Amino acid sequence: MNSTNSAASATDAPIRTDVPIRVVVIIGSNREGRFGPVVADWLLSRIRERGDLVADVVDTADVRLPTALSYSPSAEVTAELAKAGPKLADADAFVVLTPEYNHSFPASLKSLIDWHYSEWRAKPVAFVSYGGLSGGLRAVEQLRQVFAELHAVTVRDTVSFHNAGAHFDDEGRHKDPSAPDAAAKGMLDQLVWWGRTLREAKAVRPYAG
Repeated sequence: MNSTNSAASATDAPIRTDVPIRVVVIIGSNREGRFGPVVADWLLSRIRERGDLVADVVDTADVRLPTALSYSPSAEVTAELAKAGPKLADADAFVVLTPEYNHSFPASLKSLIDWHYSEWRAKPVAFVSYGGLSGGLRAVEQLRQVFAELHAVTVRDTVSFHNAGAHFDDEGRHKDPSAPDAAAKGMLDQLVWWGRTLREAKAVRPYAG
C-alpha cells in the first residue's frame, strides 16, 4: 500500500451532500414604493418549504453603497460593506430579484455587485425578475454578462412576473400561483444542483480561475 495515498485518505474529510445550500436572496431595487419586497416574500415562502435550502436576505435598501468605487474605501463604505459582505461570502448560491429600469437593472444592484468580487466566484446565481410587458427579462440578460465576468455561474431557468402588480393581491399573495410556483421549483432545483456541485468541487480543488 502506498503510504502517501493512505495518509491522504485518512485526513480527507467526507463530502457532505445532505447539508442544505445556503442561498442569499438579493433585493435589487431600493426605490421608494418598490415592489421588490412583495416578490421577495413570495420567493422566500417557497424556499422555506424546501429542506435543501436555507435562506438569508440582502436588501439594497439597507446597504447604501456609493456608485463611485474607490481603491481606499472610506469608513462609511467599509461599514456598509460589512452589512452584506459576510452574508455574500458565506453563501453557496444567490437569487437576484430585479426590476427593469430603462431596459436594464437598478444602479443599487450594480453597486452591490461591483463592490464585491470574491464573494461571487464559482457560485451559482438565479434570477427572479418583474416589470411591465417584458417582465424584467432584459435586465436579467444583462446581469448574466455581469456575473460571467465575476466567474459566477448563472442558472438557465428564471422566474419572470409580467405586469407584476396586477398578479398579487393586497396581502402579497399571487392570484394564480400554479404557474409561478412550478417555475420557481424548476429554477430552485437547478440552483441546488449547481450549488451542491460547485461546493463539492471546491472542497476537493479550490477554484483558481
